[in-house]
Amino acid sequence: MSTDFSIRPVGASIATPTIVQQVPEAAKSAVPTQLDSDKAVVAAASVQTPSTDPRANLGHQITIDRAAAEVVYQVVDNRTNIVVNQYPDETRLRARAYLRSLDEARQEKVAQQADRQA
Repeated sequence: MSTDFSIRPVGASIATPTIVQQVPEAAKSAVPTQLDSDKAVVAAASVQTPSTDPRANLGHQITIDRAAAEVVYQVVDNRTNIVVNQYPDETRLRARAYLRSLDEARQEKVAQQADRQA
């Protein structure tokens, strides 16, 4: 993407009106707030500014869901330990675990029938 673009208004140009704000009487007669350098107070507390990069507090986890026999990839907020994003999602994992349990039950039933016939 190029950075050498310009935005031009469409149609005739409009003159902007000049707005003059009146200063209140209380502000005119107020005591000046400028202090000498020997009387000035400097804040000693350090303030941590949050990072502007939203990905700075994110961590990645890879786990194995044994019930679903699936590898799960999660993006986790490091400050709160809340899962921000997950692949595959919870509903797919539950469905996969349910279907897997049905398959295992069917295989056990087939194995029991085979033992009776032998």
